[in-house]
Amino acid sequence: MGKALAVSPLAPASFPDLPVIDGVRFSTIAAGVRYQGRTDVMLALLDPGTAVAGAFTRSATRSAPVLDCQEKINGDVDSAGAAILVNSGNSNAFTGKGGVEAVRAIADATAQATGVPQARVFTSSTGVIGEPLPFDRITAKLDALAGTLDAGGISEAAKAIMTTDTFPKGAAAEVSIDGKTVRIAGIAKGSGMIAPDMATMLVYIFTDAKIARNDLQALVSAGNDSTFNCITVDSDTSTSDTLLVAATGASGVDVTGHDGFAGALHGVMLDLAHQVVRDGEGATKFVEISVTGARTARDAKTHALSVANSPLVKTAIAGEDANWGRVVMAVGKSGAEADRDLLSIRFGDVLVADKGWVSPGYSEADAAAHMKGENLRIAVDIGLGDGTATVWTCDLTHGYIDINADYRS
Repeated sequence: MGKALAVSPLAPASFPDLPVIDGVRFSTIAAGVRYQGRTDVMLALLDPGTAVAGAFTRSATRSAPVLDCQEKINGDVDSAGAAILVNSGNSNAFTGKGGVEAVRAIADATAQATGVPQARVFTSSTGVIGEPLPFDRITAKLDALAGTLDAGGISEAAKAIMTTDTFPKGAAAEVSIDGKTVRIAGIAKGSGMIAPDMATMLVYIFTDAKIARNDLQALVSAGNDSTFNCITVDSDTSTSDTLLVAATGASGVDVTGHDGFAGALHGVMLDLAHQVVRDGEGATKFVEISVTGARTARDAKTHALSVANSPLVKTAIAGEDANWGRVVMAVGKSGAEADRDLLSIRFGDVLVADKGWVSPGYSEADAAAHMKGENLRIAVDIGLGDGTATVWTCDLTHGYIDINADYRS
């Protein structure tokens, strides 16, 4: 975390040009939470009337900031607005009463600096687990943060929330409704400890759409299930996973029940989720695992995640080895229903195995050629029903070990 990491070979060519979202302003600062000389705190200030929805990790050891956000997220939209304060470098997780006190101190200081009620201040922390958060370094910077808010500051905010990320992550969409444009812009951080259970990493999405909090929450929850909850880097669910979506209403366009807006929001969520996988620690391959023919959709996802999380599958992918036997193994161990003699597997367009046996027309050379690409697809048909699921993962290389073996140093 303290060392400069080479940018992932799967990274986008550049950070996207994110639109200004009326009703939200950003500021960032270097507070020295863990390292000196790097921007590590982000403040987003939201105008009065903003609706905030979210999803959070269901880890039994979730952090104090997550617990605080969960308590606040169902509150009424406040006429005084809202604020999101995020620090990197320290997750404030497994920190006992001290962690709760740190959240309270940061929220109080943010409220005082911005005029937003403490009950509408949402905080997040990401980084090392089990070390007390030096919150005084953050609270000392709140006046400076509040004094430098900028509507165009979202790209710097994306950088401030990074930990082992090798590139900042952003995505945007626009949708026309009744001749008016509604804008969506989001940022995310995440690279390791990625196997979401309700949300993933830290994700913040902003829109100028007008929508009630409960309706926004329904969209976020539905979209989350097929985006952030369908990615995995290393099978480890974070203590700090937080997804917040804020709708300022500044456009005046009511998007309630509008499929176009729902699709655009889902697209931004999926784009950010894919970027997290593309920045998987040490990753050189982006992999889509598609499962069809399962008894149920739940079984399909269980099979897909078993393949995606298998160290043997992931190391074979890193070695560009079309080892379909490891896929068979991963399906068999998943715990969901399967029948060996009905199983079919494809690597890209290459039919590798069919009805429980190697395909008569299988070409090792063609399968190997597919494995040399950066964007791979493994498709498995279980042959039992109509259940389907798609998840995304990356390969497992020695780079993952290099990053995590000395993460705290």
